[in-house]
Amino acid sequence: MLCRQHHPIQFPRRFRLRHRLLCFPGKVSDFSNADVAVDQYHRYNEDIQLMKDMGMDAYRFSIAWPRIFPNGSGEINQAGVDHYNKLIDALLAKGIEPYVTLFHWDLPQALEDEYKGWLDPRIIKDFATYAETCFEKFGDRVKHWITFNEPYTLAIQGYDVGLHAPGRCSVFLRIFCRAGNSTTEPYIVGHNILLSHATAVDVYRKKYQQKQHGSIGLSFNVMWFVPKTNSTADIEATQRAQDFQLGWFIEPLIFGNYPSSMRSTVGSRLPAISSSESALLKGSLDFVGINHYTTYYGSNDTSDAFGRLLNDSLSDSGAVTLPFKDGILDPIGDRASSIWLYIVPRGLRSLMNYIKTKYGNPPVIITENGMDDPNPPLINIKDALKDQKRIKYHNDYLTNLLASIKEDGCNVKGYFVWSLLDNWEWAAGYTSRFGLFFVDYNDKLKRYPKDSVRWFTNFLKSP
Repeated sequence: MLCRQHHPIQFPRRFRLRHRLLCFPGKVSDFSNADVAVDQYHRYNEDIQLMKDMGMDAYRFSIAWPRIFPNGSGEINQAGVDHYNKLIDALLAKGIEPYVTLFHWDLPQALEDEYKGWLDPRIIKDFATYAETCFEKFGDRVKHWITFNEPYTLAIQGYDVGLHAPGRCSVFLRIFCRAGNSTTEPYIVGHNILLSHATAVDVYRKKYQQKQHGSIGLSFNVMWFVPKTNSTADIEATQRAQDFQLGWFIEPLIFGNYPSSMRSTVGSRLPAISSSESALLKGSLDFVGINHYTTYYGSNDTSDAFGRLLNDSLSDSGAVTLPFKDGILDPIGDRASSIWLYIVPRGLRSLMNYIKTKYGNPPVIITENGMDDPNPPLINIKDALKDQKRIKYHNDYLTNLLASIKEDGCNVKGYFVWSLLDNWEWAAGYTSRFGLFFVDYNDKLKRYPKDSVRWFTNFLKSP
């Protein structure tokens, strides 16, 4: 099944219906769930020792909002607080700094039932209460906060494409979704996410940052785009594609408003940012988190009128982004397992320079970077541990990242691999293995180090 995970390939409109059909039925390609996943809830001490043995000095993890407030607000679940206290303390005891993400797409169901979650501005207050509770309970030890992971993915996959929760999309595509409007809802959700972030940051800065001495940012998922041709139309379309991806969420937080290309194209469907909201949003990043995996070509969308029947927020940019230049036999790079992930190391350096130039060289942390292998039903563990392709991926991406720092002056402060362990990968379920450690799903979730573990251990020991 061709269902995507984090990053939607932006097909021309006339191809988009067929692509959705390929992803239906079922939102998870292997029909699995994450009830247990890799069971780090019980195995965190074991996993922290793996990190320590590798020489890691930081670990990024997410706090689950439903574990703190099972009903979204109201009574605190002390068992959840106790778990995260133990996890944080165990990390610090091994000299590993916790980087905590507050929201990685797991909204308490009660808030979805009560007011449709991110579609309602009431979510802003509830998120701020949840965030402040985390600052109160854990901020004496947690010095690095990430409010949201990939707001673009949440808005597009949840409210345009309909593959992620809550699975909403337009009436024309109602056979895939029970409800929704792909032309308006992604923008409403994005607006509420931005205001939730800024409100939480405002609380943190006014009440906690001075005494806790921490920093707070947000993780954006960013493909790099290169023009398919040197034509003016393709060059401009490529910039619009980036405006509608990274610019959508970072520009309100740096400049106080959405990109001009979005405002002019989307018009009244894009919520207006008031002067008071602009003041709240602008400057509400201590650092920029970047989740980067791949690079695509960008070209001007010349779809015919019939294709516009599938109009949605993905179409608004007027750009087509694909990993092929002249058909599937001409890819931009070697492919990993996921259909969307092509290996283009130079894209990371280009992206760092773009952020430096366009946004004033803010502090950047690479909060995700990695590639996946397949997980065939009869996988041979011995062979699966030989992940030379992953080693080359990280070597080449890190080489480009280092060049962006040393040669180009980009303000990069940290790097996280996705991921420590093979895990449940949203729409891909267990069919995709991103981990440095192989997890045996058929034998008590035992962890086995892949060759990349040895490579990273040596890398981290090098001067």
